Amino acid sequence: MSEPDLMVREQYVSTADGWSLQLRRTVSPKHFDPDTEPLLIIPGYGMNSFIFSYHPRGTSMVRSLAEAGFEVWSLDLRGQGHSRPERSRAGKTSLRNYAAIDLPAGIERVLGTTKTRGRQAVLIGCSLGGSIIYGHLALYRNHRVSRLITMGAPLRWDEIHPALRIAFGSPTVVGAIRMSNTRGLARAALPLLLRVPKLLSLYMNTETIDLTRIRELTETVENPDPAINRDIALWIRNRDLEIEGVNITGAMSHVELPLLVVLSNRDGIVPERTALTIVDAWGGRDIEVLKVGDEQDWYAHANLFVANDAPAKVFDPIVGWLRRHPPLR
Repeated sequence: MSEPDLMVREQYVSTADGWSLQLRRTVSPKHFDPDTEPLLIIPGYGMNSFIFSYHPRGTSMVRSLAEAGFEVWSLDLRGQGHSRPERSRAGKTSLRNYAAIDLPAGIERVLGTTKTRGRQAVLIGCSLGGSIIYGHLALYRNHRVSRLITMGAPLRWDEIHPALRIAFGSPTVVGAIRMSNTRGLARAALPLLLRVPKLLSLYMNTETIDLTRIRELTETVENPDPAINRDIALWIRNRDLEIEGVNITGAMSHVELPLLVVLSNRDGIVPERTALTIVDAWGGRDIEVLKVGDEQDWYAHANLFVANDAPAKVFDPIVGWLRRHPPLR
């Protein structure tokens, strides 16, 4: 599989509890720099990694990174994309298993097959993907991560939109609801929702996104998992995420990696205060915050990836940060 001027290869990695996870490696042969470290992108809630290689008008995030010389990987966790159970009694889906099983398996495969000289990986966590990385770093003191970028990622729920508070109000209820064909429903509902942009404003500012290819965007949609819904509801109720008895917010004080926090100025899914909780919790001093959007050109959650000017306002600054933080030799 390939795109013009890019080499794209897919492979699968098996987890200890019986899942086959999809990994995608993208490089630009013309620009590839083997002295970099591999980048691994982790998708978020109810989505797969399609959105990272897609942009309705310009350059996608993956292409931006690849053309900057990086080897770019994306990982679909259990239940996402083409990741599938390998046996009938494969492990369950949970935030714990994302952080403690899936992500370590992906990192080890990336570092075992990378064509760079890097011995550690740079992780990019998008939305819930960033939270999963926080959990991984809390559980694994001997992790193999050199730098971290999070994009619209919650740590502690210091602020939550009322609509989300209602939706995740009962762990029991959301943990019992199972949905199917969510992608088809999204395709059918989008034309109607676009007539009332305010209904979508929690997730995107439709005025700054090319909607002529909006149907393609639904390729990133996955069915919400009841177990993950329950975990999130408990997390919101308690404000702090806890995995294996570890308070993830508290554990961040032990992590001293360089950190870039990317957030939207009007994100209804992960409000600014919630995205910034990592800044006070982080143990390292090398922290930068990239706040994207203003009152005229405001950014919501999805705009970080598909806004018309995201390549210039989001992807290019990420490349700049990576270049200012080269691998340690």
